[in-house]
Amino acid sequence: MDPAGERLATAAARGRAQEVRELLEAGAPPNAPNRFGRRPIQVMMMGSAQVATLLLLHGADPNCADPATLARPVHDAAREGFLDTVVALHQAGARLDVRDAWGRLPVDLAEEQGHLDVAQYLRNVSGDV
Repeated sequence: MDPAGERLATAAARGRAQEVRELLEAGAPPNAPNRFGRRPIQVMMMGSAQVATLLLLHGADPNCADPATLARPVHDAAREGFLDTVVALHQAGARLDVRDAWGRLPVDLAEEQGHLDVAQYLRNVSGDV
């Protein structure tokens, strides 16, 4: 485990954009797993599109899957209703056509939770209007 990666994951989880920026600029690896095996983009505060953007600009993988649930960061952001984060992930190459372990797409999770703005965005960009 990389100590800088652990600090980065913690800062991302707490939504501390300035700390995330400083750690990344100091060379913290954006895809290093924390002590639980999760990457910063998987544990980031989903409501912080700024943290997501910083991680993505520094090379975080928008398509890393949780080994247990197969959920990707875009699944989590869609389920929680964070449109700005969904957009940032999508623009960075997040796949919207991948299902989680229960067969759900990000759009399915947004709809299940009543996040109609997120669901509409996902439908529009996937051509399924």
